[in-house]
Amino acid sequence: MAKKTTTFEVPVEKLKWSPDPKLLSLKTTDDLDPQKDIIGQKRGVEAFRFGMGMLRKGYNIFVTGQPGTGRLSTVRKLLGEMNNGRATPCDICYVNNFKHPEAPILLRFEPGQGDRFKKDMQKFLDDLKREAPQLFESEEYIARKNQIAEAHEKKVLSFYKAIEDQVKDTGLVVVRMQMGPIQRPDVVPLVDGEPKRMIELEELVDKGRFPREEYEQLRDKRLELKEEIDHIVQELKNIQKEVGEKHREVDRLMFLALAQDIMKPLRETYADEKVLKYLDSVLENMVEDLDAVKALGGTMQQGPLPGMMMPGPSPEMILQPYQVNLLVDNAETQGPPVIVESYPTYRNLFGSIERVMDRMGGWHTDYTKIKAGSFVKANGGYLVINLMDAIMEPGVWQTLKRALKTEKIEIETFDPYYFISATGLKPEPIDMEVKVVVLGSPYLYAMLRNYDEDAAKIFKVRADYESSMDNTDDSVMEVARFVRGEVDRNELKPFDASGVAAVLEESVRWAGRQEKLSTSFPALGDLLGEADYFAGQAGAKTVTGDHVREAIEAKVYRSNQVEERLQEMIDRGSLFVDTDGEVAGQVNGLAVYSLGDYMFGKPSRITAVTSLGKEGIINIEREADMSGPTHNKGMLILSGFLRSRFAQDKPLSLAASIAFEQSYGGIDGDSASSTELYALMSSLSGVPIRQYIAVTGSVNQYGEVQPIGGVNQKIEGFYLCCKHAGLTGKQGVMIPHPNVKDLMLRDEVIEAVRDGKFHIWAVKTIDEGIEILTGVKAGVRGKNGAYPANSVNRLVDDKLKELVDKLAAFGKDDKDKKKPAKKTAGKPAKK
Repeated sequence: MAKKTTTFEVPVEKLKWSPDPKLLSLKTTDDLDPQKDIIGQKRGVEAFRFGMGMLRKGYNIFVTGQPGTGRLSTVRKLLGEMNNGRATPCDICYVNNFKHPEAPILLRFEPGQGDRFKKDMQKFLDDLKREAPQLFESEEYIARKNQIAEAHEKKVLSFYKAIEDQVKDTGLVVVRMQMGPIQRPDVVPLVDGEPKRMIELEELVDKGRFPREEYEQLRDKRLELKEEIDHIVQELKNIQKEVGEKHREVDRLMFLALAQDIMKPLRETYADEKVLKYLDSVLENMVEDLDAVKALGGTMQQGPLPGMMMPGPSPEMILQPYQVNLLVDNAETQGPPVIVESYPTYRNLFGSIERVMDRMGGWHTDYTKIKAGSFVKANGGYLVINLMDAIMEPGVWQTLKRALKTEKIEIETFDPYYFISATGLKPEPIDMEVKVVVLGSPYLYAMLRNYDEDAAKIFKVRADYESSMDNTDDSVMEVARFVRGEVDRNELKPFDASGVAAVLEESVRWAGRQEKLSTSFPALGDLLGEADYFAGQAGAKTVTGDHVREAIEAKVYRSNQVEERLQEMIDRGSLFVDTDGEVAGQVNGLAVYSLGDYMFGKPSRITAVTSLGKEGIINIEREADMSGPTHNKGMLILSGFLRSRFAQDKPLSLAASIAFEQSYGGIDGDSASSTELYALMSSLSGVPIRQYIAVTGSVNQYGEVQPIGGVNQKIEGFYLCCKHAGLTGKQGVMIPHPNVKDLMLRDEVIEAVRDGKFHIWAVKTIDEGIEILTGVKAGVRGKNGAYPANSVNRLVDDKLKELVDKLAAFGKDDKDKKKPAKKTAGKPAKK
């Protein structure tokens, strides 16, 4: 029988791809030039460069692809290449808006001038803090003040003299009464050479100690002078105001002259109209608040209680409103900035306006508390973020969309759970010219395009990265040069030809197809580092293929504890898996278990039981709610196959139950549908199936065996079971023929096949597969519509006809039993 199945056996040379030794005719990687270009991502790189070259609105880039394909490192490299020759963006500052403090003013400067302006402004304030107190203590200032005071005193004296001339020889005298900041003149009687108030004089009259007539004359005279005195008092008040205005004018003029002289270098250096307008507003505000400027000298101020003096505010506090908040400093930036935001929270991306608590427990903020985020810092350049991380953060996606659509950003604090807000600020919006590059999965891209209409407007370019590339001679050499580049970059030991070949073979295995190489270069870089470690442990000067394989095996060992526990259960008989003998209606199917970082295959017993009935094929997993939709579909395809092949001349009347034995978790996928069909046909035909052959593959309704995934892991899983049970030379795995090009088996399995201890068959149809499993021809329907005698198909067809006949007979007998007996007229029915 072995001769009959030899036709379908896969040759040893097709079980694994190996690089052409002539292509890797090198001693070590030192003989190669390091790879500097991006490899394996032609489609993604061209799309990325197109997006970078398109300067129109909305041409931001959505980079899709599976994690581990080097998307971020590729983006960094491409952005670095495309920055050459482009201008460095300007610096951005916020300054105080003295008329509207809630709306800080935005100033832009050439790269590096923002920090210079901030320092120059600080120097201006420091000079002012030093020279302003000296100004108000200078001899010139005091002399001008004294001159104004003397002129005022002369006017006051002239007023008093005029009043005194009028009251001369009237028994009245002029006195000065202090009322607040001014002295008010008043006229009182002069009695015995002493001034008396009118109320005191009235008391003397009541006591008879002063003549009433004289009192009345003095009173009337005083009333006559009172109106004129009030007029004089008003004049004194006006003079006092005028003096105050003159004092303030002197302060203003002298301070303004000093400030303008100190500010002159600033005006000469920064000629921008908006900056000059701001400098004018600084001087204007200082002049309006000269009392605060005078306090720079550290003078004492009146405290809360009379006579209590307290130190005034510090100079830093007085000059704080004139500070410059440098938001973005590009002094050390060469070309457009490239910012990769690895933690894209709202604050980190779009900035914030911080709050501080004062001594009274209240919250407040101002323009100096405005902080820039990565989005603002990347203005004029590129911002790279992981979109899934950004979408998970509250407010980020909506703000990002709004900023990219309007090309403006207004910094604010996103704090939806803070109910006691501080003083609100509305900074002047910043015009944005930033190219945003987001990294995401193809699923996320499709979901956003489907559910968010704005996604297509702001991300017009998709750079789709591939997980594999064509396995060509050029690609092989590019990967070899990549190994050399990693050796240089990470200071690894050189790899010899066998080491490079082992890396290439593992790359093909990761890709899942012999004609492809994996583009998971970060993972390949990890493998190189691990192989270098084992070479170092062995004291080798170069990394060989054995060291690479040792690294692969060590990684498997770190992750395969579950696989070993399952194998132990199979070895001791807890899980039923036969690797020898023949049983009807029973077959070894192959399942793949995925643990995230490790995937392995293990056999599972699949059984089929058939009987008379009309239920059709019953999927026990589905009835137990343990079957996924793809597995359910595969089971329904089996019914289609039976109808197509055996129900053209008769109804399909059977009840069949199919189950994965000892399965206690969910099952999905259709890779076992052909296996289930073999078990079903074996049960119907009564022909036993060889238990030393495991099967994988899906099937369509015409009996064609279709390819599946995880073929290498499935073969290796059954090989391990056979190895533990003892290799007999008959054991093997039957796979779909299209999966032959996916084979990248481990060397141990290949050696067993080469020695004839293990076999791998590839089939295209169910008929080919049933012949290998049973040793009996499937049979082809002849011109007479019948299958050859003793073929599997003939036995199945006969069994189905038998079931139909039995069901029909059973139905007829059942109907006859239920039919009532006929009565003859006039005669009783016979018993």
